[in-house]
Amino acid sequence: MKRVLFSSAPRMSYVALGVALLLFSQCAQNERLLPPGDPDNGKISLPDGFEAVVVVDSVGRARHIAVNDNGDIYMKLRGVTSQGGSVALRDSTGDGKADIIKYFGTYKDPRSYGTAMRIHNGYIYFSTTGTVYRNKLIPGQLLPDTTTEAIVIDDYQSRPYGTEHIAKPIAFDNKGHLYVPFGAPGDMCQVENRVPGSPGKFPCPELEIHGGVWQFDANKIGQKQSDGKRYATGIRSLVAMEWNFEDGNLFAIQHGRDDFFRTWPELYSAYQSALLPSEEFFRVTEGLNGGWPYYYFDQVQNKKVLNPEYGGDGKKSDGADTVAMPLIGFPGHFAPNDLLFYKGDQFPARYKNGAFIAFHGSTIRAPYPQAGYFVAFVPFNNGSPSGPWEVFADGFAQLDTIVNVFDAKGRPMGLAEGPDGSLYITESVKGKVWRVMFKGNKETFGEPQLAAMEQRKIRTNVKTPDEIKDNLLKGKQPPGAEAYTRYCASCHLPGGQGDGNRYPPLFGSEWVSGPKARLIKIVLNGMSGPITVRRKPYDGVMPAHAFLSDQQVAEILTYIRTRMNHGGTPISAEEVQTVRSEETSGQSR
Repeated sequence: MKRVLFSSAPRMSYVALGVALLLFSQCAQNERLLPPGDPDNGKISLPDGFEAVVVVDSVGRARHIAVNDNGDIYMKLRGVTSQGGSVALRDSTGDGKADIIKYFGTYKDPRSYGTAMRIHNGYIYFSTTGTVYRNKLIPGQLLPDTTTEAIVIDDYQSRPYGTEHIAKPIAFDNKGHLYVPFGAPGDMCQVENRVPGSPGKFPCPELEIHGGVWQFDANKIGQKQSDGKRYATGIRSLVAMEWNFEDGNLFAIQHGRDDFFRTWPELYSAYQSALLPSEEFFRVTEGLNGGWPYYYFDQVQNKKVLNPEYGGDGKKSDGADTVAMPLIGFPGHFAPNDLLFYKGDQFPARYKNGAFIAFHGSTIRAPYPQAGYFVAFVPFNNGSPSGPWEVFADGFAQLDTIVNVFDAKGRPMGLAEGPDGSLYITESVKGKVWRVMFKGNKETFGEPQLAAMEQRKIRTNVKTPDEIKDNLLKGKQPPGAEAYTRYCASCHLPGGQGDGNRYPPLFGSEWVSGPKARLIKIVLNGMSGPITVRRKPYDGVMPAHAFLSDQQVAEILTYIRTRMNHGGTPISAEEVQTVRSEETSGQSR
């Protein structure tokens, strides 16, 4: 009996001790395999137990990212430089820092907005504005085979409706298919794109070749859009898209429409325009109709609403039951630019099969702070969110109240999972890459760690702003500023810096400080095609603003010429009227 009593009690201690030793061993092994994080985590905030190391800094304006089975990293750059349109990184010492950096990829389509970078079946796939390419990866070699194959070719220059939202992210299923979105060529399928009060076309002819996702053969060379199958429709613009292998479906997060206040000021306030419409997170099954351009999701009312171009008033939802509802409606203009379903085991169990989302950040929330600029996490169960979205990584912008997008030091862009379960994050301002690792105790990770990140939701770049207190321009607007904010700031930004990509700066622009008549004509008639501003090329579209009164045009142009440090002289309503009359008489002849 004594032996039984003596041996049974210690047996429980041995079990407990064994478990403790096993956990300690696992943590110690994890620590040995993972490189040390940076002391400041590369200036980003993470839940307790996570660390980050900056893999590389300033390699170029990064878009999407992929990590090979051996840990080699591949990033697509926004454009094609003399060095190439992609960059390959290798850490040969194991300290977490890339010590070998190689640029590659020169191809015929040099336009900006190259986005995709994914590894699939031994190939590296990537995209430019008009083409999805691939190169064969060579085992043990950092750079891929120099033979580049064009898998999907978009003859965008012949598209009848225009080429907005032409970025091409990609996703693969497990049946040999490649998925490519073809974004909407404008904002709302209007008769006159982005012109206030212009009605929507019905039915929208653009949906035949735009505003949806097409399915292709992942291995067939030289496919056109007509060779693919339209898999889903009614989706305005996608950059964040991924196949969920655990659920067996495609998932994507739509960029919502722009500028309610500018185009429909009688229906929407500047405050509503900053918050709406939602960025919609869809489970994209075959045949899905997301509702664009007829409907949008209002996350405040929690319902689909009819767009004003189609008779909506901000409340009507007639026929909305015929289109898909989102899984989640994120706040407007957060700009979801990548999506990743976590498959690894390095992170605590709650992250398994959940969704990480990189929010690139807004540009058109003025006069309220810009928002987004963080990486979110959504827990998943059986193909659906099992809890509210969370702030996982924040601080990329290195400031909280972001007035202009150019104030942000970093903008999260791409996501990838490494072979050991580390999470890689790119940002698009300089091209920095973070490797996020978990080194805490997975068994005790939970609410205390998450609560600290929940507090970051009160930051101005995340929270829903207060309509009065968070209006950055309240009581500060000189003549012309209100009209500029309404009609111009969404593209050229409140300070006139431009977005550096599609829309050129007004601040310091030779076009603004140049001849008055030329500047007035641009506002009245719009402008398209390649131009150079401050020695940088741009190739976008500015819609005509002839609907503005002579006084409004004069106030806007006077504002940007005199208040943005151009030293230019004011422009009067009479000068605008003279140019308008000359243009009208010239057209009548």
